[in-house]
Amino acid sequence: MASRPKRRVVSPVPPALGDEEEEDEVEEEDEDDSDEEEDEEDEVVNEEVNVEFEAYSISDNDYDGIKKLLQQLFLKAPVNTAELTDLLIQQNHIGSVIKQTDVSEDSDDDVDEDEIFGFISLLNLTETKDTPCAEQIKELILRLCEKNCEKSTVEELDRLFNDTARPVGFLLSERFINVPPQIALPMHQQLQKELAEARRTNKPCGKCHFYLLISKTFVEAGKSNSKKKRSNQKKEALMFANAEEEFFYEADCLPSEPRGKPGHYHSAACSPPRSRTRLPTLFMQKAILKFNYSVQEESDTCLGGRWSFDDVPMKPLRTVMLIPGDKMNEIMEKLKEHLSV
Repeated sequence: MASRPKRRVVSPVPPALGDEEEEDEVEEEDEDDSDEEEDEEDEVVNEEVNVEFEAYSISDNDYDGIKKLLQQLFLKAPVNTAELTDLLIQQNHIGSVIKQTDVSEDSDDDVDEDEIFGFISLLNLTETKDTPCAEQIKELILRLCEKNCEKSTVEELDRLFNDTARPVGFLLSERFINVPPQIALPMHQQLQKELAEARRTNKPCGKCHFYLLISKTFVEAGKSNSKKKRSNQKKEALMFANAEEEFFYEADCLPSEPRGKPGHYHSAACSPPRSRTRLPTLFMQKAILKFNYSVQEESDTCLGGRWSFDDVPMKPLRTVMLIPGDKMNEIMEKLKEHLSV
């Protein structure tokens, strides 16, 4: 993020100052002017660049790019991203990577034609339960769930992770922050086609009763818990790094009032409508696991940047969601409605 221009303060020159001192002050002014010009040049970062992307099947050449994006998600969490990358590459009948198309050899931009800008895939945690990586992911989620949820929820999640009759798929959709959300629609649609084909041909990953997601989210920094105490209906407003994942977050909500114009991705935490007295009980029966945890101490500015929206500093979180498989068609329709170009 570009720094603000420095404020230059020049003291008035007393009449008794000699030429040498005046020259020193002129040099100081020139240096400050140069600093301001450099900062102003740095601030011109809102230039729009048209880039075309194309999806490819995941291959061995994508190892470094996928691993880097996984590290952006997990940060310092005890998950072996190298092993996870290998598992995703091995099951190449599932998943895609996006790359820039038509990178000319004489292009002025230093762009590697094999550089990936995002990927989507799914790891069936039930089918891969004997791998250290899958166990690390489940242990991480259970430990964080224990810190943020009731004991009964943790116990139910633990039973679900060990229920071979109801497989859990870990859905991974990561990309660089400047890649627009519209790219997510064809990627998710292609993944759903691949999962359907895997089910039809009895290949790995085909059967998933639940989808587990970990989303990169943000809340306004400095929010105090006192607001929560004053009103249980008011939740911290979440911003999603991958805007389309708001629809996954809201998939388990009961119908409520309109939430704003299409394409408006600023989300408040899901809560039942106030106008129906019986809805809280129904909502609890309907609700699927979701909780947030902070990664502020783990954030790497090289990967995540210094986050702010409209000059408001943001606190980085991860939002864990468990979505029933029968909600995916509904979510795909929402993505199509809001992200179609």
